[in-house]
Amino acid sequence: MANNSGTFSVIGTDVTITGNVSATTELHVDGKIEGDIECASLVQGEVSVIQGAVKAESARMAGTVRGSITARDLVVLRSAKIEGDVHYDTLTIEQGAEVEGRFTHRVPGSDTPAQSPVTRKDGAPKDGDDGEPKLSLAG
Repeated sequence: MANNSGTFSVIGTDVTITGNVSATTELHVDGKIEGDIECASLVQGEVSVIQGAVKAESARMAGTVRGSITARDLVVLRSAKIEGDVHYDTLTIEQGAEVEGRFTHRVPGSDTPAQSPVTRKDGAPKDGDDGEPKLSLAG
């Protein structure tokens, strides 16, 4: 596929695609996709349903996703419902968004998740830790 800078493709609300989708530019999805998506940039509309893995440099999710998401820059809008693991470099989540899955921060510029400070290199919890993820809030 040629890289047509400045162009984008739209999958409308009346379109259902069964199979994997690949795009080299921005993809705007308002319809339903039953398959994996790989693209440079993804914008998902509120009524859209994606059943499959999503891989993009940047993604702005507003609809339903049943599958994992891997993105360098990820924005999850309040209308989004995600059922799957989320891998990101930078992440923004609006209040009201629903996510059932694990969040994993990636090492920027790679597909490798960042090493958790609570696990050893073999993936087991460090001594004295139950292995559960911890959340700290700034005061």
